[in-house]
Amino acid sequence: MAQMDGSYDLTLAAASLRSSSSDVHLLLKALCNELADTLGNRLKIQRGAGRLRKSETITSVQISMANDLFEAVIEDSSLRCAVGHFSGGIRIRNESVDMDEWIIRLLGALQAEAAHSESARRALENIVIGGHE
Repeated sequence: MAQMDGSYDLTLAAASLRSSSSDVHLLLKALCNELADTLGNRLKIQRGAGRLRKSETITSVQISMANDLFEAVIEDSSLRCAVGHFSGGIRIRNESVDMDEWIIRLLGALQAEAAHSESARRALENIVIGGHE
């Protein structure tokens, strides 16, 4: 999936990620595990409520990268995805996208960040090449 110039085929990477994590809960967990160290507080994870404490089950994710906010909410067995764009701290656009488009845009933002961040580059490689199992 890595190309000669060091970039990645993000469409192929998204398809590979989805096929290896067909359950949306596993998909979000895999993404969050890979991105947690790189993104720190730019990654916000909402977990379901258990009887006595919070569950390990992820119910929604918000990821801030550059001027974009990637939001994914699990509804039953499907994923509702949106990408918001900010300018000057104000959300100027919010668009609902399907899961594939959301993953491609997220990986694209991570790829742009990887150009100047070693941890982002490693996270992208783990997601695209493998290691997200």
